[in-house]
Amino acid sequence: MSQVEKNSRKRSRSRSRDRAKSPNVNNDKNSTTTNNIKKVPLSLEELIEKRKKEQEELSKPKFLTKAEREALALQKRAEQVEEQRRKLDALRKENGTSSNHHNHQENEERDRDRSRRDRDRDRDRDDRDRDRRDERRRERNRDGDPEDKNREEAAIKERYLGIVHKKKKIRRLNDRKFVFDWDGSEDTSIDYNELYKRRHEVQFFGRGHIAGIDIKQQKKDQSKFYGDLLDKRRTTDEKVQETSRLQKIAKKDAKTKWDERHWTEKPLDEMADRDWRIFKEDFSIVTKGGKIPHGLRNWSEAKLHPEVFKVIDTVGYKEPTPIQRQAIPIGLQNRDIIGVAETGSGKTAAFLIPLLEWIMSLPKIERYEDADQGPYAIILAPTRELAQQIEEETVKFGKPLGIKTVSVIGGLSREEQGFKLRLGCEIVIGTPGRLVDVLENRYLVLNQCTYVVMDEADRMINMGFEPDVQKILDYLPVSNLKPDSEEAEDANMLMSNFASKKKYRQTVMFTATMPPPLERLARNYLRRPATVYIGTVGKPQERVEQIVIMCSEAEKRNKLVDILEQGYEPPIIIFVNQKKGADVLAKSLDKMGYSATTLHGGKGQEQRDFALSSLKQGNKEILVATDVAGRGIDIKDVSLVINYDMAKSIEDYTHRIGRTGRAGKSGTAITLLTKEDSQLFYDLKMAILESPISQCPHELLNHPDAQNKPGAIVHKRRKDETVYVN
Repeated sequence: MSQVEKNSRKRSRSRSRDRAKSPNVNNDKNSTTTNNIKKVPLSLEELIEKRKKEQEELSKPKFLTKAEREALALQKRAEQVEEQRRKLDALRKENGTSSNHHNHQENEERDRDRSRRDRDRDRDRDDRDRDRRDERRRERNRDGDPEDKNREEAAIKERYLGIVHKKKKIRRLNDRKFVFDWDGSEDTSIDYNELYKRRHEVQFFGRGHIAGIDIKQQKKDQSKFYGDLLDKRRTTDEKVQETSRLQKIAKKDAKTKWDERHWTEKPLDEMADRDWRIFKEDFSIVTKGGKIPHGLRNWSEAKLHPEVFKVIDTVGYKEPTPIQRQAIPIGLQNRDIIGVAETGSGKTAAFLIPLLEWIMSLPKIERYEDADQGPYAIILAPTRELAQQIEEETVKFGKPLGIKTVSVIGGLSREEQGFKLRLGCEIVIGTPGRLVDVLENRYLVLNQCTYVVMDEADRMINMGFEPDVQKILDYLPVSNLKPDSEEAEDANMLMSNFASKKKYRQTVMFTATMPPPLERLARNYLRRPATVYIGTVGKPQERVEQIVIMCSEAEKRNKLVDILEQGYEPPIIIFVNQKKGADVLAKSLDKMGYSATTLHGGKGQEQRDFALSSLKQGNKEILVATDVAGRGIDIKDVSLVINYDMAKSIEDYTHRIGRTGRAGKSGTAITLLTKEDSQLFYDLKMAILESPISQCPHELLNHPDAQNKPGAIVHKRRKDETVYVN
């Protein structure tokens, strides 16, 4: 390119720039001149700014109206329909479908769209109408129309809470009135004095008469006179109705008439509800649990096997004890039982007799195959001594009936016990620890066990055997559990099951108290149990005289010697808290000339058996023991119990003194109390005050630690007044 061409181009560019910078063209110029002006393109920065503004406008949310949303929805639906139509056309072309079918599908799709649009239109119309009604209602509420407001509230309640109809209050005849009427059959008192049995006879000039005139007799004669007049005018049907009415009244009066005969003088079929209430009151029996059968008045009324009757007569049981009177009929119905009674009340026979009746209905375990399935029943006891005591009673009853029993307790050879178990037995008695041991080592199985007894269950829980008891019960088959329903209380259903081969499991629990862990155990493993309470459970026996001697620790030995020199008849039991203390005290008594033996957990089983047998046979006079002998040990004719060391709890104290005063006899319990036992002063004072034959000493009664229960919060009102709040 030449220099001339370059210069001409520069001049043309400069002229174009001058035209761009020059002002707008005047109005009088021609439009052709303006059209000749060239547009200048935007710079890069301006383009970027413009695009940025467009993106910001697009990113801002745009709120659509209802009409716009409907239009978008219709457009989207139309696109979907069009897309479906295209797919359908393509599919028809591939498959070679006819055009008539294609038209039919299009018509169906069109009809569906039309009906959908109609529904949407109707829904929109309903919404608009509802909005208008709500707006009018709000305007009326703003204007203060109370009727509409109440109507709106009622509509809201009806919509969200349902229709609530108020019940009309019906006033009964005796509403807010005390009714003191009572039936004559409710009276359980009897006057045995002949003087008070005579009824008051109305005399002519007696008390309550006016001027010697008996007003009651006048009214009676008057009613008889008018009654005779009415009787003459009555028809035959009316006379028959009146006669039947009088007979009903006479029958009702005969039921409520006083029957002076005691329940012991009546036959069984004449026993009324009132007689059964007196029967329970006479023996301090309280029952709970629904349909409880009546108790036993004597052994002849029990529906037992003849051989069981023969054994009871051979053993020498003349009359059943209170717990036996009520627990045996319940046990014979195959019901679960919770028996709450004091020690020495005959609980062993109460669960043993129904157990023997149960086993008599089952085949004897004689073959090896039967023995391999385990026993029919297990009995759990907290201590070895109690287990051996139950074994003695079971052998006494079961041996004449051909029922074999094996005890499984600690301190003896496990292999020897396992050998006896493999030979076969119907009943196994043991402590929880050893039973778990033989079960885990497969010496014992419980595949056919259908009867479980837990004796002194509260003692087992207090000794920490709750996990072991649960583990033992878990070894039992679950297939023989009773249903947890009313069927477990129905006597007819239970007796029908008693005669079948697949018998329900029966669980019996005897205890002196019911702590929370024991209640939890009963809820898990017992089905609708019948509960039997005998006497005042958990309290010292009324036949035991409780004596408390306040002394120091150094004075105990001399006080003990003074007590023994008073000449109490043997056997005597002295309780201490430590094993070493028991051995030391027994040696000291031997040196003083007293024949004493010891019993505690540190001795072997043979030594413990020898100590008990020597005391029962009279070879020893005094037994020095720990709380091992506090429960379940039955030693006859114990005249004196001495608490050389006060028990650690009031429950242990109660069971200690329960070793005397058994089987209807009286006894004495003497406690040597020191300052170290102050935490039990209050409970001990209350236990003595509740006893009718015991007196609380002034030292204990007025002691500061015996005025309120330990742990109580003390609030002081004034200087001379103190209030104790539990």
